[in-house]
Amino acid sequence: MAQADSRALALGVLAGAAGISLAIVCFHKIGAGGGGRVLHLSSNADHTAGSLGLRTGQAEVLDQLGALIHCVSELKEEVKALKDALPHLQDNVRDHLRRTPTRRKRAGVSARSEGQSSEEAESEGGYITALTDSEEEESGDDQKPLQEPVDELTALLRKADRLHSSNGAEKSQGLNALLERKAEFDHKCQYLWRLSRAYADAHDFARDLAEKKSCAENGKKVGETVISINPLCAEGHQWYAIHCGLLSEYDSIQNKIKNGYLFKDHLDKAIELKPEDPLSYYLLGRWCYAVSQCTWIERKIAATLFGEPPSATVQDALQNFLKAEEISPKYSKFNYVFLAKCYKDLGQKSQAQQMCDAASAMSIETNEDEEAQKELDALVASL
Repeated sequence: MAQADSRALALGVLAGAAGISLAIVCFHKIGAGGGGRVLHLSSNADHTAGSLGLRTGQAEVLDQLGALIHCVSELKEEVKALKDALPHLQDNVRDHLRRTPTRRKRAGVSARSEGQSSEEAESEGGYITALTDSEEEESGDDQKPLQEPVDELTALLRKADRLHSSNGAEKSQGLNALLERKAEFDHKCQYLWRLSRAYADAHDFARDLAEKKSCAENGKKVGETVISINPLCAEGHQWYAIHCGLLSEYDSIQNKIKNGYLFKDHLDKAIELKPEDPLSYYLLGRWCYAVSQCTWIERKIAATLFGEPPSATVQDALQNFLKAEEISPKYSKFNYVFLAKCYKDLGQKSQAQQMCDAASAMSIETNEDEEAQKELDALVASL
């Protein structure tokens, strides 16, 4: 609408300029042509009358030209005012429509985004939002608030996030909820990294070893797909790394070490892409702590298979756990437990005791909290 108005305004200005040029041309023709015709007449009376008529005609033209110039000046002022008003025209119309009760038909326009992350119509956690300009019909002076319809993918992603954030058996339902719609959305990055995450949740609730390994393998495959579709998806790298860590529990020594390298590389990438996610720092702290506890023979095996064994210290682990706590205070019970372990290994028992107290103060809500409590009890006894 603003573009059309601008085009019309430009045409109007050009037309005004053309009118001015035409008037000047006419003036010159009247002055030059009329004078020429009179000078060729032989009668003095006629000549005098013609001169008077010419002066009168010129005076009228000059008056008309003066009026035209005055109109042009006013037009310039109006054009300037229009130019100043145009940038705010759309906002003024929108405000006016909001203040005036109207009846409008539903009209929805959905917006889609790809990990793009960071994205993009992507909100926190990678939601894909629906953009609409719809409004319920109003009766009388009562106005109902605008409501944004949610597309099917957005609704599914929100459901998956809600199930993942829940405690207990409800968390395991996320995998089935996502798999039911896989045929529709298996090319969507934001859907796929949640599917990879759901496999990790299902792994935690699986009862037998074969089912756990299957969940980890499937989750890793989905993570590979996410990264291939969008290499800049931080969550894709994060959950791919997590499945590499899970598979290290079931694979051979060679694959275990290989997955360890993959775990570290993809966590580093996730942190690079999304540096304020405490989960990535917590996981990297776990990796650093595990590497720092490797035996001499384990390091030799890694060096034999891959040329260079992984390297990390307790201090490295401590810094990552502290970073997770800095980003999200009281991030998790387990984070406090590992902070206590690091301080204990570094000989800082008073700090270790403080972390144990902080972990004890946190309630037990998940299976992971129960495991953390068991390790906490053993750690307290050793201090």
